[in-house]
Formats: sequence, structure tokens, C-alpha cells
Amino acid sequence: MRLLRVGDPGSEVPVVLDESGHARDLRSVTSQIGGDFLAGGGVSRVRDALAGGGLPTMDITRMRIGAPVARPGALVCIGLNYSDHAAETAAEPPREPVVFMKATNTVVGPNDTVLVPRTSVTTDYEVELAVVLGATARYLDSPQDAAAVIAGYAISNDVSERDFQLKRGGQWTKGKSCETFNPLGPWLVTADEVGDPQALGLRLSVNGELRQDGNTANMLFGVHHIVWYLSQFMVLEPGDVVNTGTPAGVALGANDFGYLREGDTVEVGIDRLGVQRHLVGQA
Repeated sequence: MRLLRVGDPGSEVPVVLDESGHARDLRSVTSQIGGDFLAGGGVSRVRDALAGGGLPTMDITRMRIGAPVARPGALVCIGLNYSDHAAETAAEPPREPVVFMKATNTVVGPNDTVLVPRTSVTTDYEVELAVVLGATARYLDSPQDAAAVIAGYAISNDVSERDFQLKRGGQWTKGKSCETFNPLGPWLVTADEVGDPQALGLRLSVNGELRQDGNTANMLFGVHHIVWYLSQFMVLEPGDVVNTGTPAGVALGANDFGYLREGDTVEVGIDRLGVQRHLVGQA
């Protein structure tokens, strides 16, 4: 099932795409796609409504697509989770997941403009598989228990300002939390439709040039391990988002790729999760 939210910022309405790809208005089922919806059996109610044929169609072709989940309570990120990305940044592959937080107000729609911060010359991109929680994860017993608390998956671009991240006191959050720095979507795809989260190709292009081309099979720590691991240190709640790391090809890496500049266009895709396209602007 593919869930999304459409409309102007702050006024998005919930939508589901049916098996034919037609948009169906979900306002008779829920006012919002967020933690309460995911925890309260919302996905099952949508399935029932689709089966009953009572959801009206909706023309969204000219509508803005927002992030598929209303502002999450937490946005947790995993760093250096692909060995090729660690190598290109001259970092040792971690023995445990590298965890950092990102401000939740960085989350914007998949096609919204990404703003280069004032004074920035090293704004970077990172295609990532985002995990959306559908139930509380607290001290899970094993990675095998993680599947039961995952609602689904989405595309995330973990935009990063490298000088802020690495040269301004070594606090990654500063380089990760600038406004618009987490385009999310276009869809929240339920876990049953995605299947194996460790078998997804992911890619990112800038101005038509392929920069990143990886596969989640190459994660150092898989999705279920990450959710289990995080649950030993913090409580993850329904609607929270976990970014799971990026493969090689970032501008920071050992390559000739340039950093993002005003006027650039970025296209980000993950198998089964759609594509997001955004223009780069200036703050």
C-alpha cells in the first residue's frame, strides 16, 4: 500500500494509491497520516475502505506532495553504514551503528526546494532508505522482533552541510539540521509491499549525472538490526523515522563530484519506493 499526503505545507490531506495507481481521498478514514494513525490500526482501516470501494478518487496531478508522514516525533540517523561510503570518507567501518539525531523540522516534501544555507559551500546529498515506525520499540529482545514495529519505508535525502558537520566542533547535528535538509517521500510504502528491505537498489543523480548507485544489501547493519539496536538506547514511537545510511558517491567522498549549488536539480530513487525530484535554492 502506498500512502501519501498532498496539499500546501501545513494543509496536507491523506491519500492512498489503489492497485491501479489512482489516488483515493482518505479523509473519511483519517485526518492525518502520523503516529496515532499508524499505531491505531489505520493501515487496516484503509485496506478495509479500499476493499469496500467507498473511497472517492482524487485528482492530484497538479497538487504538491508533502512528506508522507506528518512531522515525526524523532528523526534518528545512522552514519557510515555502507563500507564503500566509509572508505570514500577515509573513515573506519564502525563496529556498532553510528547514531545521530536530526531536527524533525528538516522534513519537507519529496519535490520541495532544498535550500543551501547562508555561507555554505559544502552542502551535500545522501540517498537513504527511511524506516517509519508503526509501533513502539522499547528494549526489543532481538533483531527479529523489529519487523513487527515497522510500518513501512520511504525515500529520504539526508542533506548535509559538511563544514558545519565536521569543522564546527565535530557535532554532526549542526550539519544535518538546516531547514529543508530532509526531503521525504513521495510515499510511505507498507512493509508487506516492500518485502525484503535488504534487497533494494538506491540511486541519486545531480543535473542528470548519476552520483550514487548502491543497494541496501551492502549495509553494514541491516534494517532490523538498526531498529533493535536503537531500542536499547531510546524509545522509538509510531511515526518516528530512522534514516539508515548512504552508499558511496557523496560530494565529500574521494571523487570529482561537486557540492550542491543553487539551480541544481536532484533526483533520488529507491526500488519500489518511487522517485523524488527537487530543485536546489538559496536560503
